[in-house]
Amino acid sequence: MTTVKHQGSVKRRIAMFGPSFIAAVAYLDPGNFATNISAGAEFGYLLIWVVVGANLMAMLIQYLAARIGVLTGRTLPELIAEHSTNPVRIAYWIQAQVVAIATDIAEVVGGAIALQVLTGMPIIWGAIVTVAISTAILVLQGGKTNHRFQQVIITMVVLIAAGILYNVVLAGPSPVETLQGMKPQFAGHESLVLAAGMLGATVMPHAIYIHSALVRDRFGHVGKDQQEEILRATRWDIALSMLLAGSVNGGMLVLAAGALNGVDGTDTLTGAHDAIASVLGSSAGWAFAVALLLSGLASTTVGSYSGTVVFNGLLNLKITPLATRLLTAVPAVVILALEVDPTRALVISQVVLSFGIPLVLIPLISLSANDYVTGRRLNRIVLAVAVLCALLIIVLNIALLVATFAS
Repeated sequence: MTTVKHQGSVKRRIAMFGPSFIAAVAYLDPGNFATNISAGAEFGYLLIWVVVGANLMAMLIQYLAARIGVLTGRTLPELIAEHSTNPVRIAYWIQAQVVAIATDIAEVVGGAIALQVLTGMPIIWGAIVTVAISTAILVLQGGKTNHRFQQVIITMVVLIAAGILYNVVLAGPSPVETLQGMKPQFAGHESLVLAAGMLGATVMPHAIYIHSALVRDRFGHVGKDQQEEILRATRWDIALSMLLAGSVNGGMLVLAAGALNGVDGTDTLTGAHDAIASVLGSSAGWAFAVALLLSGLASTTVGSYSGTVVFNGLLNLKITPLATRLLTAVPAVVILALEVDPTRALVISQVVLSFGIPLVLIPLISLSANDYVTGRRLNRIVLAVAVLCALLIIVLNIALLVATFAS
């Protein structure tokens, strides 16, 4: 009897899985492709520990975002608006909108580059096609078709993982050197800067905003008797989804370490594709490009949904995801139409994101620790670790900004 009840409990928890896999898309965007390939190509297995550490921090931050949605039945932007004055709320929305645009630039650029290497399509047309396809996917979000939306995004995540795994198998990275890369170490100033970029850009603002909304949309405002079971399922959901995302990111790094170490031109996505195709064969280059395309499509779709969550929560309006799609996508297409170098556009977008990360982590942790808001005390050890993670991420983003402007 106990076994039957336990099996029923496990099935209920598994049925609650899904929101974290959607949020995890933020950790598989084209920016991650560029950073991880560069790290492996330039420094071999040296910075694997950074991917592992970044993933562990992301798990905690994403849990706090999901937890606040479960306990309050509200999104993080709604709670920020509720505890802010009107001028602060408007100012916060402006910066969040700028960050959303910067996020979309990186994702649309990634999709456009993938289409260019796959079909020879000009970058601007690749950007337009990326926006069009992601908009079509976004139509599924909400209402009776929301489960279809989640299925499409999760399928994309699985295919991204499959494409990278295929290349890892072809590259044949060294298991011994991979394990040695788990030891925290650097090899001069450049490796420190790259590690700062990898760690500092781990937590994306839209991943936090959207996670609080995803659990709110999935579970609504639940009673205290249900909260513990949902939080337990959420912890497993986050652990599994971030393990998948972390494995893909680690796979990119060991792929580059095993096959591209010392190869020139891997500091751009186009160059990384060309190097992979040259070293591992055309099928490997095709698999990488398809994974990059799916990364751009999935991440820009989820990013647009996050923009809707921010817009509606902070301004207390009911704007549709399609409307916010235009707000974030049009600037990205215009920038590429002006013939701005795609790699330069990616770098600038990451700099803008660096400014936005502290502005989401601080209210997230502050509200999570507020018993009056959540109705539930946050474990002091969890709070202390969260504060340390936030401080580390903020410091590394500052370091990344300094390094970027100094170069």
